[in-house]
Amino acid sequence: KTWTLCLLLLLGVGLGSLEALPPPCDSQIYCYGDLLHQVQMAKLFPDDKEFVDMPLSMAPDQVLLSFGELAKAHNYSIPRQQLQEFVTKHFQAARQELQSWIPGDWKDSSQFLQKITDAKLRAWAEELHQLWKKLGKKMKPEVLSHPEWFSLIYSQHPFIVPGGRFAEFYYWDSYWVMEGLLLSEMPETVKGMLQNFLDLVKSYGHIPNGGRVYYLQRSQPPLLTLMMDRYVTHTNDITFLLENIETLALELNFWTEKRSINVSSGGKSYILNRYYVPYGGPRPESYSKDAELADTLQEGDREALWAELKAGAESGWDFSSRWFSGGPNSNSLSSTRTSKIVPVDLNAFLCQAEELMSNFYSRLSGNDSQAAQYRNLRAQRLTALTAILWDEEKGACFDYDFENGKKNPEFYPSNLTPLWASCFSDPAIADKALKYLEDNQILTYKYGIPTSLQKSSQQWDFPNAWAPLQDLVIRGLAKLPSPQAQEVAFQLAQNWIRTNFDVYSKTSTMYEKYDISNGGQPGGGGEYQVQEGFGWTNGVVLMILDRYGDRLTSGAWPALRKPHCLVVTLLLSLLTI
Repeated sequence: KTWTLCLLLLLGVGLGSLEALPPPCDSQIYCYGDLLHQVQMAKLFPDDKEFVDMPLSMAPDQVLLSFGELAKAHNYSIPRQQLQEFVTKHFQAARQELQSWIPGDWKDSSQFLQKITDAKLRAWAEELHQLWKKLGKKMKPEVLSHPEWFSLIYSQHPFIVPGGRFAEFYYWDSYWVMEGLLLSEMPETVKGMLQNFLDLVKSYGHIPNGGRVYYLQRSQPPLLTLMMDRYVTHTNDITFLLENIETLALELNFWTEKRSINVSSGGKSYILNRYYVPYGGPRPESYSKDAELADTLQEGDREALWAELKAGAESGWDFSSRWFSGGPNSNSLSSTRTSKIVPVDLNAFLCQAEELMSNFYSRLSGNDSQAAQYRNLRAQRLTALTAILWDEEKGACFDYDFENGKKNPEFYPSNLTPLWASCFSDPAIADKALKYLEDNQILTYKYGIPTSLQKSSQQWDFPNAWAPLQDLVIRGLAKLPSPQAQEVAFQLAQNWIRTNFDVYSKTSTMYEKYDISNGGQPGGGGEYQVQEGFGWTNGVVLMILDRYGDRLTSGAWPALRKPHCLVVTLLLSLLTI
């Protein structure tokens, strides 16, 4: 049985090419085992995440004993009705361990709002500022006193959640949330969230995907060092940095030790990083979908697929054509092979983190050797990025398939992440980046930058547009010295603001993603319904309004001219120089 294979793996029995590792989560209720398998495969809930977010009504040993008796009575195939009754008796409603929390440093208004000259946009920004109160959560005391009754990982400090089904904190989401909180003048909330992440690193050696035990097998894009940088820049709290710099180093060590890969090119070997989760078994929060997807494969290939799906979840892009192979089912989720790809964005994030760590150590007296160590690491990574991922002719970096020895030529906003991370060496990068966007006709999309140009039905592909990816491109271009690049950045920012504002004006809701194929509207595709809230979307909007508030407008797009005619004119003039 599927669950048996999962159990064997989690007990340390290697299957296929996967490593024999102790399970990061030993819960036979929330992470593996027959109870999880039978409940999730019975599909008692429309969303598998619902079950694994339900607290227990009694000690786990009692729950497992009762389940064992029930399973034995039904020859280990429990009818759906009896299974439903068991869950009702032994579990509480999902997410009862969290309660609403209004941040103590929240205030009625914030200074940056005064920068916004458009009255409608300013009023909207004030409403987004209000949403931090709606998205604030803290844990009930029993999560600390009886942690084994919950899938939630106890954290001492309250936090901001993304929203919707995501009622716990998430790693990379929290970076853009923190940027928004700092604009809302809420540094104490940010410090508490940072402390929660630092505590997780001390406990587990890494930050899990999100704040649940079933996420412990995987992390998410490593932005902790950047979070610290933003907090310290805002507060000048050098003491907090000094107290925690070794924990920042410990988190980066996780990526060095657990997620590195040697890649050869031109007779030389380079060390880069990948997303990689060496554990099989279906993801607990998407158990039935993963199990059914694996049923399309030979039995020996199922564990490998589940590990690749977990790596895809670790990337934050769950899921996308970025991770599909070029086989006969190249547009199918079953062809996911995330761990065989060297991603541009991951390596740019780490390059940025290495530079920040060097700067941190330089600011702290007596740490010159550590500063030099991280400068050297960044230099080595920059050399590797140039050698393996950079395409001089196309003017961008591309994900690299190291098994097949080739770059993925498709457009993804992540290909421009080195601009955002200030991790590039070509001084002509501005001109090349603009030409890359023009060559892929990205500037013709007036509602936002598409996540890809591939229609795979996955949520991290066309026609969806995501807030963090807008930020990667917009701020990446805005950092460049080129006036043309900066003007394109503004136009892209204007497009995204109007899309978000128009949808909010109709629905009074911020969404995690937007469909930009036919006017801005809530996004779709993937494994679940589009979620409302929404933490990182709010943060990115506030960042854009802060940067361009004196120029942005809420009005409709001009009807009598093609979108971006100014941008295209600038690009054409640039290309003819």
